[in-house]
Amino acid sequence: MKLPQIQIRTTDIQMDWQKQDPIQYIKQPSAELSISQPAAILEMSTTPGKLTIDSSDARRDLGFFPTGEMIERYAQEGKNEAAKGLVRRMQEGRQMRESAGKGQEGTVIQQIAKQNHGPKRAGPYNIEFVPSVGSVKTNYHPGKLDLNITRRYPQINVQVNKVIHAYTPGKITGTMIQRPRVDIDVLR
Repeated sequence: MKLPQIQIRTTDIQMDWQKQDPIQYIKQPSAELSISQPAAILEMSTTPGKLTIDSSDARRDLGFFPTGEMIERYAQEGKNEAAKGLVRRMQEGRQMRESAGKGQEGTVIQQIAKQNHGPKRAGPYNIEFVPSVGSVKTNYHPGKLDLNITRRYPQINVQVNKVIHAYTPGKITGTMIQRPRVDIDVLR
């Protein structure tokens, strides 16, 4: 017995494809940036130093006294010299009284004149440093400097620009040149 046979024939599809590539455009504009730095605020205050120099003792050593003190000093010296003169004259009068009439014949007055006559030398002489050491007094109060700095932060402004994006999608178009087919035959 002979069985029938099936014969199958296929024809493939044939296509003609046209392809259009996609186009993509991307641009990132630069950000706009502005930076400013305000100057710091600096405040300074000073208290000046004070130097005092007291040279009154040195001036006294040189013989320069304040007027009121000079007047008092000369008045006191005048009183002292007047008292010394008074004492000297009293001693001379007593000396003349006690020696008078004893055959002195004027020798007492000559002795008194010799005592009061002629320069009296001061002595002994030595070198004296004028003004004396340490007679000028100084006092210093240092000054003071206060600084106050106020920091100011930078001001930064940033504006980010959006991305420029353009996209054209691609296309594929096709034309069928040959249609697919399936032929089935039964053979006996």
